[in-house]
Amino acid sequence: MKSIYKFMAIALLGVSITACDNWLDDVDNSSKVDDVASWDSEAHVDMQVNYFYGYINSWGQMTGGEFGGNLTEALCDVFKYNHAELGTRAKQAYQYATQYNYMQPNQNSLSGWSTAYTQIRYVNQFLNSMQKYSTFGEEQNTLWEAQARFFRAFVYFHLAKRYDACIIYDALPTGPDKALSTKEEVWDFIAQDLDFAIANLPSKWDDVNSGRIDQIMAQAFKSRVMLYAERWQEAYDAAKAVTSSGRYTLVENYANSWKGSNEEAIIEYKFNAKQNPSHSFDQWYAPVIYSNKYLFGSCGVPTQEMVETYEAKDGTEIDWTPWHDGATDIPPYDKLEPRFAATITYPGSTWQGVVMDNSVEGPNGVYQQYGTAAYGWNKTCTGYFLRKLVDESHTDLENTKSGQPWVALRYAEVLLNKAEAAYRLELGASEYQTPMNEVRARVGLPAKNSVGETWFDDYRRERKVELSYENHLYWDMRRWKLAHIEYDGYRQHGFKVENGEFNYVEVDIDDRRFNEKTYCFPIPHSEVINNNLIDQFPQWQ
Repeated sequence: MKSIYKFMAIALLGVSITACDNWLDDVDNSSKVDDVASWDSEAHVDMQVNYFYGYINSWGQMTGGEFGGNLTEALCDVFKYNHAELGTRAKQAYQYATQYNYMQPNQNSLSGWSTAYTQIRYVNQFLNSMQKYSTFGEEQNTLWEAQARFFRAFVYFHLAKRYDACIIYDALPTGPDKALSTKEEVWDFIAQDLDFAIANLPSKWDDVNSGRIDQIMAQAFKSRVMLYAERWQEAYDAAKAVTSSGRYTLVENYANSWKGSNEEAIIEYKFNAKQNPSHSFDQWYAPVIYSNKYLFGSCGVPTQEMVETYEAKDGTEIDWTPWHDGATDIPPYDKLEPRFAATITYPGSTWQGVVMDNSVEGPNGVYQQYGTAAYGWNKTCTGYFLRKLVDESHTDLENTKSGQPWVALRYAEVLLNKAEAAYRLELGASEYQTPMNEVRARVGLPAKNSVGETWFDDYRRERKVELSYENHLYWDMRRWKLAHIEYDGYRQHGFKVENGEFNYVEVDIDDRRFNEKTYCFPIPHSEVINNNLIDQFPQWQ
């Protein structure tokens, strides 16, 4: 096989995804790529398989695939879009966060249904054509099948974490009508595909195939999936397989942990700023410290709630109440543990060699009160900018796309997954304390040796900080069934810095709301009316 990264862009361009919204219109329609010709060489088959690796990006943060271009963190207490005008990376996320009835069967940017089933169809089409046309040996076919089934499981996971039931397709559909399967049946199906991948993928590919999914990478992903499924033993065993393999470790500097191509990155999707595939994450989120020549930038920013989640460097709590009443003293930013400065650009920090003030006066980082203008490009309504995931070396935002990778799964998460599974299994304090404390030790924080519910509260905080802005928090709060408790009836906050004074301000105009019925998303209206074997979930009828 050729290197996956060499063929990635070709594969993405070679298979049209413009028909994703009407994939069931003609269930017998064959691929635009001639099936027989696509199996005439290993290189052509590899290109088909490489296309599935694009799914990693389609559900990632660099393109905002989970939420129609928005970051799901904007539905939590940690992130705020500056714009008051309705739109993507603007007020749309605010609408979902404050008006739970904004989500409807015919309107849901979080749905993922159409995208997922289009991707699943491509996998099943590949497996079907392999059975019909492949003349390669069983061993080679099995390697291709294992990768394809991993990605089928990958996509079904994104459905299972959204819906209480969905449709299982283990082959190409024969018509528009098929009944829903229960959530447990879906988890079983996902586990079967992952177990097939784990059993049949190599323990590690050669250098030419570096980046392809292998056994250990599949185990790492399974550790995540089984947490959502509440199959604690399977989650623990999968995480342990990864930690015992010795393949991965934590990088020394947390600021490099999400940058890819290192010993912490397990599953990543690579971009290239100078050619496809590239992305525009910096253009949307980077702090802009020069003139208004560039229209975009810093469309969304971290909140004070996120800042106050961080512990002090010695592991103690910071008392923020003096600044809630307004203060001229600089907040204790320098006392916070290292992950804070690696994640958030704050007043007094340096960005691209310039000291940021993030104040009403500017000039390096300008504060703008939320709701006073339709758009807040190059501004901050909280007094902060996002540093994590943004490429500080990227200075020509107007003319150059971004190339930093999307690290979809890294070793720190596996350690935290193992800790949570061990806690649920009641294996003993050291079993769940040790993995989490390994994550804390990387940034010089003392061990947390709490137990029981106190430990789980510590764990939630650790996971929130370590995996911040990596598309975990919203989904974690949903699977823990805590979103309706902690994300209902509150407002986000920030600091308005003016004339040297830090004023604690609300950055929401309305209370945020989370309705329990949204733990299960509604089936899209188009599916309900076209599929005679399913009905809408009762709470959405």
